[in-house]
Amino acid sequence: MSNKTLMLFPLSTHSISRLLKLFLALTCLCYGISSSAAQEEIPEQTTTSSPQTMQSAVTNEDNKKELIIGTYLCPPFVMQDQFGEYTGLSVLLWQQIAERLQLPYRFQNYPLKELLQAVANKEVDIGLSCLSITPEREEIIDFSHSFYETHLAIVVKSAGYFDTFKSIITNRHLLTIIGIFFAAAALVGGLYYLLEHRVNDKLYSMRSRPAQLIEGFILGLLFITKGPFNYYEFKTLTGRVLTVCLAVFTTLFIASITAVLASTFTVGLISNDIKSPHDLVNVSTGAKTASTSSQFLTRHSIVHRQYDTVPDMLDALDRGEIDAVVGDDAIVKYRIKMAKEKGKYEKLNVLPYQFEKQNYGIALTEKSPYEESINRELLQFRQSNEWRNSLLEYFKIK
Repeated sequence: MSNKTLMLFPLSTHSISRLLKLFLALTCLCYGISSSAAQEEIPEQTTTSSPQTMQSAVTNEDNKKELIIGTYLCPPFVMQDQFGEYTGLSVLLWQQIAERLQLPYRFQNYPLKELLQAVANKEVDIGLSCLSITPEREEIIDFSHSFYETHLAIVVKSAGYFDTFKSIITNRHLLTIIGIFFAAAALVGGLYYLLEHRVNDKLYSMRSRPAQLIEGFILGLLFITKGPFNYYEFKTLTGRVLTVCLAVFTTLFIASITAVLASTFTVGLISNDIKSPHDLVNVSTGAKTASTSSQFLTRHSIVHRQYDTVPDMLDALDRGEIDAVVGDDAIVKYRIKMAKEKGKYEKLNVLPYQFEKQNYGIALTEKSPYEESINRELLQFRQSNEWRNSLLEYFKIK
């Protein structure tokens, strides 16, 4: 470089040092700007969880919560022992489900109506008892799969010897038959009296009119019960013609009376007049409050008394306050069986009529996060030997 050039740009050592520092600062600034631009160009990575991962997260979160299990006592499905511990088929089922899903819980007892409302209001997480799955209940709560199937049944009180005799002499069917029988005997006896009492000393041997009238009535009774007399017993032609005409009639009449009497004296008819659920209209009936039994009777316009508990309505039936009780077959049979072992309800019997199928399920709040897992464990436990043995223990079924 020429001296002239150096004269135009005089540089000292200090100036050169400052220029180097400025160059390094500009270099670092450019590098920082380029790095920021590069990061903006790289798309942000988002972490998505699979449905299984999300379900695991929900399950893990739910496992930390203590569930409130609402129950009401319904032997043999929910019972309490002398120490206050809950037992029964429904409790056994829930214990197995909770153990496999590692769910902490505590029980809280309710009456039936209040339990259903508590589940609907999400005051409890689970409703556990002998809860029938119905369309009306499905409108406000959800249910698990069915874990027990039964049906409604009718319970009546069998008549004792005195009650049987009383029912015979007060049975309106029998009284009607007896009335018809005596009326027919009086009619036949009266006709023969008018035709024969003056000319037939053999049939009418008494002298006084009242005695001859009694003879005529006896003749009518014999005619109705034994059938027509011999043709030659009568003296008048009209009497003999009447005998021939009545021969056919009395044969049919006796056959009809015999058939009606046979059905009237049947033990089942003497004990009660219930041949089907429709006959409950004619008798005083009881059912448990807010139960499917009460709903069934209401739907069929059958007036009935409602009781708070099953023992209350069975006691009323045993005392003769009502004529029949409608309840779940499994529940009333278990109650009566256990009571008979203690000397109670000796005359109570469940009639062999099956109607209105019932399916028991676990009540759940709407959109419950436990529904799928509970159903899975429920179906598996229903196929186990432990469940079958429990059914055998409580109901003695094969």
